[in-house]
Amino acid sequence: MAPKVLSIVLAGGEGKRLMPLTADRAKPGVPFGGIYRMIDFVLSNLANAGYLKIVVLTQYKSHSLDRHITKTWRMSTLLGNYVAPVPAQQRLGPRWFAGSADAIYQSFNLINDEKPDYVIVFGADHIYRMDPAQMVADHIASGAGVTVAGIRQPLSAADQFGVIEVGPDGRQIRAFREKPKDAVGLPDAPDEIYASMGNYVFTTDLLCEVIAEDAKNAESKHDMGGSIIPMLVERGLANVYDFRENEVPGSTDRDIGYWRDVGTLDSFYDAHMDLIDIHPVFNLYNFEWPIYTDYRPWPPAKFVHGWEGRVGRAVGSMVSPGVVISGSLVENSVVSPNVKVHSWATVSRSVLMEGVEIGRNAVVRNAILDKNVKVPEGAQIGVDLDRDRERFTVSANGIVVIGKGQKVDP
Repeated sequence: MAPKVLSIVLAGGEGKRLMPLTADRAKPGVPFGGIYRMIDFVLSNLANAGYLKIVVLTQYKSHSLDRHITKTWRMSTLLGNYVAPVPAQQRLGPRWFAGSADAIYQSFNLINDEKPDYVIVFGADHIYRMDPAQMVADHIASGAGVTVAGIRQPLSAADQFGVIEVGPDGRQIRAFREKPKDAVGLPDAPDEIYASMGNYVFTTDLLCEVIAEDAKNAESKHDMGGSIIPMLVERGLANVYDFRENEVPGSTDRDIGYWRDVGTLDSFYDAHMDLIDIHPVFNLYNFEWPIYTDYRPWPPAKFVHGWEGRVGRAVGSMVSPGVVISGSLVENSVVSPNVKVHSWATVSRSVLMEGVEIGRNAVVRNAILDKNVKVPEGAQIGVDLDRDRERFTVSANGIVVIGKGQKVDP
């Protein structure tokens, strides 16, 4: 008989580093890749693997995220399946979640109701494909209390990640360190480290035991990566799962093993650029492991005008339904539904979210435009960064970011 598995998705992140994209929504609810939300990736991975009992723990500015989950992720209740957004219930008193571990502690009723053998705890704001069933099978076979997914990264980049250091067997975790300057390479690859992906599989009894123990510690940060995993590492109960071993149906040689933490504006932008190569670094066109989302009744995209240089065209771009490109050029960009780009405008290496409108003769370069931004006729975005910094957010790498519905002057 197959083991009973409950999936918990941690979606309470505030996402301060993604401002202004998170000014009006939770980080996992931020649109990505034209038609998706960030949370669709982890939920699709779980659903494709057959894990259909999922709770999503939410907290900050969760309305948009809750609405998306409720409308999109409807399972068969006849079979007892569900994807349920669960806000901070304050079951233990009038307080919010104090950290990811505390979020689970305050939601023990969900585990007690389901009585699973194993609990998957995944983050909600990474872009990747993964078959969680293979990680669960590895966890069961190893007999570990917790298994932590690790992705190989260069040793030189260790100070950018939570680093998993392993013993001589390459499996048991001997240290879990946050952005160390003196990380130790892997036994089989001294120039590489394991970076934590924020994905865990727990044996249920042990998870409940250590979460309850952590809750009594007033000095704890009540964080899964910062508190719970180090506790289990110290007891010798933590193993690593090498993400390189995960085989997702339909993966290409180019996108196998792809994983991106899109916690900053630059990483969010770069992940979009990964989508649009001829042979994309991350391939959304893998129909053997689809990414599911809400697909509203938008009409097909339309490209109009074709005379005297007034030709609607898109090159090296992803264009969503409902888009009208009218006598203008869109190149190397990701365009979300219901965007309108008017005549003689140029959009280059940019991310346009739903409802954006680009006026005639406008220029948009190296930019992220959130929902319903209207760029007036002749305006220029991403051309003069000094002027842009006076009006908008500009990232460390020079990406201009305009918040949801923010007014743009000519």
